[in-house]
Amino acid sequence: MRAMRAENFSGYQGLKLVELPKPVVSDGRVLLRITAAGVTPLDHTILSGQFHHSKAPLVLGNEGAGVVEEGGGRDFPVGSRVMFFGPYGAFEDGTYSEWVAARKQDLCLIPDNVDDVSAAGIPVAYLTAQVALTRAGFRAGKTVLAPAIGGSVGNAATQLARALGAKHAMSSTTNHAKAEQAKALGFKEVIDTSLEKLADGVRRITGGYGADIVVDGIGGEVLSEALGALASEGSLTTLGYSASRKTTIDVTNLIVPQASIRSLNMFVQPPAAITDAWNVIVSLLQSGAIKPIVAKTFPLAEAADALRYLVEGRPFGRVVLTT
Repeated sequence: MRAMRAENFSGYQGLKLVELPKPVVSDGRVLLRITAAGVTPLDHTILSGQFHHSKAPLVLGNEGAGVVEEGGGRDFPVGSRVMFFGPYGAFEDGTYSEWVAARKQDLCLIPDNVDDVSAAGIPVAYLTAQVALTRAGFRAGKTVLAPAIGGSVGNAATQLARALGAKHAMSSTTNHAKAEQAKALGFKEVIDTSLEKLADGVRRITGGYGADIVVDGIGGEVLSEALGALASEGSLTTLGYSASRKTTIDVTNLIVPQASIRSLNMFVQPPAAITDAWNVIVSLLQSGAIKPIVAKTFPLAEAADALRYLVEGRPFGRVVLTT
């Protein structure tokens, strides 16, 4: 089978198209013919040698969509379309491949109204966003800020919060063109930080109240600025670092409102939390209340270009490989 494998973690040039044996199904594994694979910032982190838990050579890709070929049992009969996320592409070979032997517990049936390309970009973004909202105590009527409307988690958290009854489901962008694009797509509470500061935008939208919950997948200065937007006893969940791993915070932004900051690592979440999140996400997908946005697709052999486009092009929506 064909796979895009990182022969070493030296950057884009480390990715090579190789021929590998088709996976053999073992207990608890399901053989999937991959139809599409999501491209994520974690893939770039690993490929650039900044994720020290991965070992080369390694087929990247920790989310994807595919068709069950063997081992799915009654829950996932042969021919079922599934989407999934897990340790793939980080701790074992992943979805930048034509075939994967995935753990049955990681699979979720794709709703009939969602195509495979869209489904491939759902797991990481929407599972992460939903788990983060749940852990932060989200309920209808809360105000939520998820920076980076064009990014994966930022967009997913904004859509989920809005669909689940948030009083305000806010996001942001540093790019005026993206702000206009977001408005055209129906996102009415997007703060254009080329025109105003993030915290000022949150206060404007909420009438001075602030954000009960911040879900931040950006890090760097965005995290620092988002802390200044928290409402009384609000919380910020940090779960990404596409802007920077380092930030400087004003501790009074935590002390004065008695706010809190927490972290989220999806690789250590209990199965029950993932199942609960999938149940919410699938229901909202079926009703059309949330809709994944795909910016561009690339063929499998152009995985390096896809990663470069994600990291350097900073598109509005997901980047997906097709096999």
